[in-house]
Amino acid sequence: MDSLEADLERARDLAVADLADAVESIGFECTRCGACCTSEAEDPHTATVFPDEVREIQDMNDYDWRDVARPMPYGLREGEEGPEGETFEWALATDGCGDCTFYEEEGGVGACTVHPDRPLICRTYPFSVVLKDEGAGDDAGEDTELAQPMGAAVDREGSVRAHECEGLGRDISRADAEELAGALKERAIRELEEAIAVREAYEPADPGSGEVVVHDSEGTKRADGRPRGG
Repeated sequence: MDSLEADLERARDLAVADLADAVESIGFECTRCGACCTSEAEDPHTATVFPDEVREIQDMNDYDWRDVARPMPYGLREGEEGPEGETFEWALATDGCGDCTFYEEEGGVGACTVHPDRPLICRTYPFSVVLKDEGAGDDAGEDTELAQPMGAAVDREGSVRAHECEGLGRDISRADAEELAGALKERAIRELEEAIAVREAYEPADPGSGEVVVHDSEGTKRADGRPRGG
């Protein structure tokens, strides 16, 4: 079985209760410091967003596609008339400082202006799921870590890895741990389904087209979210 399909089976088999145990053991409470929503050094903030999540934020807030998302910069290059090339994900839009466009701060306390509709990667920060490659044996198995939030990994508990965040180590209620764990499982499944769909629908773009092409689970799109060729 292909590794992506095998990982997807493992993701679907994850027990929410076990993930919640891990989250509860590590501990977490958001301090609203804004570190996960702002840029690091000169690198703009990047947070993966699925196509349907873009539309959900659009519909709830009367935004255009580009108000919500931009092509993930990885794989793009600077051409004569601006960025060009192909990439395989969408990232949340950023402002002139490279921060998430939906982040605002007042008195040192951060807030998300689309908090009820925020993407799964934001709902699950600072945690990610690690899937064990059981086919390689107990000692030789490799870990498959799904798309990571910002920050270096600082802790690991079972299938859950925690990334650098000042809110780690704080008490979390069982109810909140279970809610976060459910979102973690959903995100793990969605990321793998997205990757498989992109792989199956992929058609290489013309390297000389001079445009930005984004491949997602719904097909090939322009930088503004419109289907390419449409």
